[in-house]
Amino acid sequence: MEEKVQDIKYIDIEKSIRERKSGILPLLPRFIIRILEKIVCQDGMNYILNKYSHTVGKEFLVKVIEELNLTLEIEGLENLPDHKKCFFAANHPFGIIDGLVLTHIVSSKYGELKAIANDAFMYVPQLRPFVAAVNVFDGSSKEYLHQLEETYRQDIPITHFPAGIVSRKLKGKIQDQPWQKSFISKSVSSQRDIVPLHFHGSNSRLFYFIHSARTVLGINLNLELALLPREMFNKRNKTIRVTIGKPIPYQTFDKSYTHLEWAQEVRAQVYNLGMN
Repeated sequence: MEEKVQDIKYIDIEKSIRERKSGILPLLPRFIIRILEKIVCQDGMNYILNKYSHTVGKEFLVKVIEELNLTLEIEGLENLPDHKKCFFAANHPFGIIDGLVLTHIVSSKYGELKAIANDAFMYVPQLRPFVAAVNVFDGSSKEYLHQLEETYRQDIPITHFPAGIVSRKLKGKIQDQPWQKSFISKSVSSQRDIVPLHFHGSNSRLFYFIHSARTVLGINLNLELALLPREMFNKRNKTIRVTIGKPIPYQTFDKSYTHLEWAQEVRAQVYNLGMN
């Protein structure tokens, strides 16, 4: 039985639903909400956040990795540059674990960083010092965009998943969607080299089945997103393997390709790292 720790509801599905002013969500019966709480592993997530509420940033990441008993196999640590004004760009197969591990790798080398991440991570106080928030689904406000521009100008490492969303099964393979071009544009304008990283592995079959099923049924709502905490706990006691490639100088991104095309070139390099 898990030891009792603090009982703060960092993640409160019922409260979030009841506070909505419109739509059908506020009308959901309690038993449906309880099912949703189970699906998103609300108790397990809150347990970790409470247990390590006294930690922040790098220390919190270490504690979560220990809590989940993850073994990290990291190849290419020598490719991390001594200068820290870089983009660290990776594929996004897991959703939470890859974010935690990427942040852990970079913070272990440089101490500080900013992770371009969904603004939902701002609800995790232990991670706030590391997060440069964006609203992935509704578009970012002017305030968010201004803060991002300030971040790009700083002498600080930035981590990023250029796909913007977790990998899905596409053309019979687990892979990212085409990468967005913004990290190339910002690499050039802020003179940041790009360090490619590849995460080996995938989520559960259930995760991809739900994505495929809702696609066939024409459901636009990202239902599988609710499974990401479950996917995190599925990695307990597992090995997470990461390959780090050599930095790509920002001068590489010349006018021989558009920034969108360069983004796909870097994406291809990342997946080539996964062939080892």
